Amino acid sequence: MSDEQSPDDGQRPDKNLWRGRNHAGALPPETPASAPDPEQSRPAAPPEGTSGRQRLRAGLWPPRVSRAQLIVALLLFVLGLGLAIQVRSNSDNSALRGARQEDLVRILDELDNRTQRLEDEKQRLDDQRTELENSSDQAEEARKQTLEKERQLGILAGTVAAHGPGITLTISDPSGSVEPDKLLDTIQELRAAGAEAIEIDGVRVVADTYFSGDAGDLRVDGRKIEAPYEFKVIGKPQDLEPALNIPGGVVQTLEKEQATAEVARADDIVVDALRPAKQPDHARSSSR
Repeated sequence: MSDEQSPDDGQRPDKNLWRGRNHAGALPPETPASAPDPEQSRPAAPPEGTSGRQRLRAGLWPPRVSRAQLIVALLLFVLGLGLAIQVRSNSDNSALRGARQEDLVRILDELDNRTQRLEDEKQRLDDQRTELENSSDQAEEARKQTLEKERQLGILAGTVAAHGPGITLTISDPSGSVEPDKLLDTIQELRAAGAEAIEIDGVRVVADTYFSGDAGDLRVDGRKIEAPYEFKVIGKPQDLEPALNIPGGVVQTLEKEQATAEVARADDIVVDALRPAKQPDHARSSSR
């Protein structure tokens, strides 16, 4: 019976063959990729024995900046720049923001007066044109206007004397700290307020007048002047005096220099310092 085969022996699979196929024919199972160890991604800890400053330096350098952090830094920079520009623009008007209501009203009145002077000048020129167009004797009218224009230009050029209402400005400088530019600023402010003729310590101020020297040793057109400096100004007193007393104007600026400025109105100011008439070397009149 040992030589006889069981009827199922021919159909029963060989267990050894299946075992061999499992070991040799089948692919080994895939192992899932292991996740990165968070401990490995961390920067290496500084060796023991290092100081706190060395550990801080090792943690800060080299910097580890992400894209999101760069975008946030850029946005913060733009925001800071905008705030700086806004603060600077606001500081430019700080003098007016801090001014009193009376000072603001005075500044507005001065601007209105300047506008009114320009309107009056325009109206005067329109009237002259109308007179020339409607005058029966245009030649005589033109001659009168020419003489009047010559007188006005003579006053501006300083070749003829002038008188009229105005103010007297006296600047005392006991400490000798007033610089030439402060007097130049005073002249500019007076001209802007409508001054028509100005004289400083016997020197006529014209278009090419210049100031030189140092504090305590000032010169006008090369001529030495000494404190107290006296300005004789012809113009509308109601415009000239407020222009000097506005916040941040001439009077306050001189007070910061340890100087004092006194303004006095007058019904008749005489400006009789004259300048010699100069003949141009190259310019010639032209008519069109």
